[in-house]
Amino acid sequence: MKKGKMRLVVKVGSSSLAASSGGVDPQKMSLLVSAVSQLRDAGHQVVLVSSGAVASGYQKLGYKQRPRTLAAKQAAAAIGQSLLMQTYTQLFGAHQCSVAQILLTRSDFSHRERYQHAFQTLSLLLDKNILPIINENDTVSVAELTFGDNDMLGALVAGLVHADLYMILTDTNGLYDKDPRYNSDAQRIAWLPEVTDEIENLAGGASQLGTGGMRSKLIAARTAQGLGIPSFIGKLDQSSDLLEVLTGDGNGTYVNYSPEAPALSGLPTRKQWIALHSPTRGSITIDQGAAEAILEQRRSLLLAGVRDVNGTFNQGEVIEVYCEGELIGRGVSRFAAEDLTDSLGTKATRRSGTVIHRDQWTQTI
Repeated sequence: MKKGKMRLVVKVGSSSLAASSGGVDPQKMSLLVSAVSQLRDAGHQVVLVSSGAVASGYQKLGYKQRPRTLAAKQAAAAIGQSLLMQTYTQLFGAHQCSVAQILLTRSDFSHRERYQHAFQTLSLLLDKNILPIINENDTVSVAELTFGDNDMLGALVAGLVHADLYMILTDTNGLYDKDPRYNSDAQRIAWLPEVTDEIENLAGGASQLGTGGMRSKLIAARTAQGLGIPSFIGKLDQSSDLLEVLTGDGNGTYVNYSPEAPALSGLPTRKQWIALHSPTRGSITIDQGAAEAILEQRRSLLLAGVRDVNGTFNQGEVIEVYCEGELIGRGVSRFAAEDLTDSLGTKATRRSGTVIHRDQWTQTI
């Protein structure tokens, strides 16, 4: 990991912020604010992705536990988000830190222009030494257009701002080889080279106060991994803990991170949008030779390698690319679906042209 100033995304879950009976726990928030402030005082740029709006607001609605209906959750979020920001503003103000609230929805990422504007806004705030505090806009989000949980939102934000490390804070100190609640001999896994399907299967379900759990954190870390960003999943006990995470001494599990290793090569913002956020209008199937050229030799996808076309799309729209039934990536098509279909009937010796340029291609993350 590079020396000196780093750009960090810190995600904190509801269980790490809210009191068990509902509402904000002042001590938990003070600890988090102190830890983040120490990162900033050390010269690092920080983006805070904070859950807790629903958990903080449902008590004001008369609920004894987190509501289940969409309307109740959205009403609780509307109340709780203002409570969270009020507390953050006061606590960070004591550390001479100004904060900015940013509420995002899935459509902010899928719409290319809004995605670029989000990147520009976050970059400006960080350059001006303002702390962005991000949450999903739960008040207006609908089930089909959510991030699933803020673990994934944090991973996507880490990619968006080209973070050097994604810290996921939770109420357990990392991943164990067995459930430590029921197995006294469970061993913490301090470091993972990568998150695999087998590793994901070690995780359990969601927490009581939030929508995520260890599985969602591993999935988020896997997404960050695909974007070239290492992660840390762990617990915050002392205000100096986040600084210790940077030196490799964090109380949790590291994914693809070493304090001495060079920074990973992140995926450019444009390619992140193509890989994870762009709406797709159709797909094509290519042969094995074309797949090898684009995946292994990093070449552009040529017209001669196309074997089938599905859906209706125009030139300049993002399409999915399959080989032998497997999705291998996405890219911006230089042909409309109709033109590609017409080309399938042309003799191979006469078929030429670039369907997807390598600069507008990303393989599956």
